[in-house]
Amino acid sequence: MVEIKTDTALDAMREAGRVVANALAAARGAAAVGVRLRELDEAAHTVLNEAGASSPFLGYQPSFAPVPFPAVLCASVNDAVSHGIPGDYRLRDGDLVSIDCGAELDGWTGDAAISFTVGTPRPADLELIAATQQALDAGIAAATVGHRIGDISHAISTVARKAACGMPSDFGGHGIGRQMHEDPHVPNHGRPGRGFPLRHGLALAIEPMLMAGGHNDYLTDPDGWTLRTIDGSQAAHFEHTIAITESGPRILTLP
Repeated sequence: MVEIKTDTALDAMREAGRVVANALAAARGAAAVGVRLRELDEAAHTVLNEAGASSPFLGYQPSFAPVPFPAVLCASVNDAVSHGIPGDYRLRDGDLVSIDCGAELDGWTGDAAISFTVGTPRPADLELIAATQQALDAGIAAATVGHRIGDISHAISTVARKAACGMPSDFGGHGIGRQMHEDPHVPNHGRPGRGFPLRHGLALAIEPMLMAGGHNDYLTDPDGWTLRTIDGSQAAHFEHTIAITESGPRILTLP
């Protein structure tokens, strides 16, 4: 069931989103050559604790996962598309890192993701990151009253096709609010004018994941969580929690 939020609820989600933004900033600030991924998780966890927020990631176990997720953020490196578990891997010069984090505060949830490079970047990685950010921006721009979910999906996929990138076919954005994952699903592939109508008060997490190799298929690591490109190509991931409003899309996960 799709829940339409009140303006008061959206204001509360904005506060949760602010915590998410601060946690992502802390994790990115901790990222450097030689730093373990678990140290990024610790930096984000500290922000959540200081804000009095909890993590919707920690202990989360969807139907596809063999074990509950053991951290407060996903840290995916290079060919890892999403859902990477932050462990003892030490970041190397040139790594492309995608971080996804959520926060629950006073009963409301925010969810966002960023991608960046560590050390000396490869030009192709910067292009991939820019294309993924552009796909997110296009999806948000399409999230207006009177449009439908398919308009968001089409905007994202148009950017991905122009960049000759693939996107994992089974994963995309979602409704969000009292829970991290709510209806409706927001595919990254779609046709304009199709799907659930966008109304004032609808809150969505929009999250393109672009794979440089151009494939839409992916592999899953033995950990049951980490998604990887099938050809070893690089991947990037951006996400914002937004609200549909009469005055245009409102981004709830800005700093």
